[in-house]
Amino acid sequence: MDNCNPNNCPLEPRVEALEKANEQHSKTHREIFDRMRGVEKDNAVQAAQFKAIAGKLDDIIGTVHTLAAKPGKRWESLVGYALSALVGAFLLWVVSGMPGAK
Repeated sequence: MDNCNPNNCPLEPRVEALEKANEQHSKTHREIFDRMRGVEKDNAVQAAQFKAIAGKLDDIIGTVHTLAAKPGKRWESLVGYALSALVGAFLLWVVSGMPGAK
């Protein structure tokens, strides 16, 4: 730098170019970080939406299982009633002296 004087410095254009590039890089970095903040906000909203959807799906699946189980329960009840009626009829037949068995 001994060769530099205030009016004629060979390094000055390079220093100015580096300062200009540094300003551009700063702007670019700011833009990138702004975009990243936007993506983070969008991800948070999306995560909340997915959580709500998952909760609703769990409710729907529970309802489907409940509805699917009802016919089975009805069938079991119907079979139970039929067996009770058959046992009752048999006992009535035995108590009445087993008519038709002789």
